[in-house]
Amino acid sequence: MTNLEKYNNVFKESFEVTEEQLDGLEYQGVELWDSVGHMDLVASLEEVFGIMFDTDDIIDFSSYEKGKELIRKYDVEL
Repeated sequence: MTNLEKYNNVFKESFEVTEEQLDGLEYQGVELWDSVGHMDLVASLEEVFGIMFDTDDIIDFSSYEKGKELIRKYDVEL
């Protein structure tokens, strides 16, 4: 499984969305992506990729696309 597939799976499982819904997905764009869902997403990504997000990055993680940008800072190639 590629890192992009892993990244996508975390989003799909966390927010119960389909692959087609990922592009353009933003914080609070679906019911499950609230503040609690956001922290669950971050924790899941940290576990899957063996990383630890900085607080500023957690705050800046505002969309599916922004998350891809941020995760690259931790040497994860998508």
